[in-house]
Amino acid sequence: MSLLFGNRESVAGAQQRQKLAWYRRALMVPVHHLQQAVASLGELWRNPFASLLTMAVLGLSLTLPSALYVLVKNTSAISGEWQQASQMSLFLRKDLDEQTRQTLKTQWELDPRIDEVTLITKEQGLAEFRQRSGFGETLDYLENNPLPDVLLVIPAESFRAPEKAESLLAELESAREVEFGKLDVQWLERLQALLNLAKDILGGLGLLLCLSVVLIVGNTIRLNILSQREAIVVMKLVGATNAFIQRPFLYTGVWYGFVGGILAWLATALLIWWVESSVLTVTELYDTQFQLAGLSFNEMLFVWLIAVVLGLAGSYLAVRRHIRSIEPQ
Repeated sequence: MSLLFGNRESVAGAQQRQKLAWYRRALMVPVHHLQQAVASLGELWRNPFASLLTMAVLGLSLTLPSALYVLVKNTSAISGEWQQASQMSLFLRKDLDEQTRQTLKTQWELDPRIDEVTLITKEQGLAEFRQRSGFGETLDYLENNPLPDVLLVIPAESFRAPEKAESLLAELESAREVEFGKLDVQWLERLQALLNLAKDILGGLGLLLCLSVVLIVGNTIRLNILSQREAIVVMKLVGATNAFIQRPFLYTGVWYGFVGGILAWLATALLIWWVESSVLTVTELYDTQFQLAGLSFNEMLFVWLIAVVLGLAGSYLAVRRHIRSIEPQ
């Protein structure tokens, strides 16, 4: 109530500004908005517990989609590093000489659709099989090496999707030097399906939680409006417009989003810090190096912007309905 009564002088000033020059009125608009923004912040400061609860609910509501986004981002990064998931094995004909194999390898390396080509000779393949299979002494009885030369092809990032990888394999397999090719398309399809599922879950939960934030802020602003009903009636009696009365409540919604976005940052960072040690333990068990990535600076700004927009949207829906319904009798 003190916020609205504190603006009585502004109402009288609004009537006098009609007599001022247009450029002076234009200069006074941002100053007046700044005054109302600071006044709304002061009103929140006078009720810190209730205000902080609303901001905390807003921030924690945005923490879940932010954390899910971090999860999807890190999963996508891991899938990008798992190049063997889209690795193609092209088994060459046994009658090829060294020069032909190297020529084919060079041609494929120059293809923009291919990221890397590795030649595994039949000698290297037999040595690796001897080491991993445990049949070292048995393999000594072989008169000839039965294994073919293999070209391991890793497609470029834009050709690692299951459909494009399978199409590229069919084209490479048609080369006369190739006996046949192999690609674990089923694994690629499963990996892509899991990523798509995670993204769909993120989108659905994010939308529902954003809607809940709008409803929570709108209900809080509605209660504030009802508690200051008498002050609003007095403001309208002295000539205040609906737009003038709405501004403090709109700025209140902005402050809710502003602080709620910061709380969402902190909660997401704390959650990432909490699970980072567990992630490091898992990666050490698999003898891999992986650093859990949090929100970047641009992503943090985006979360902050969403929080402010949601706070403003909730307050706008409340004031547009309830301010107009309050009229002097």
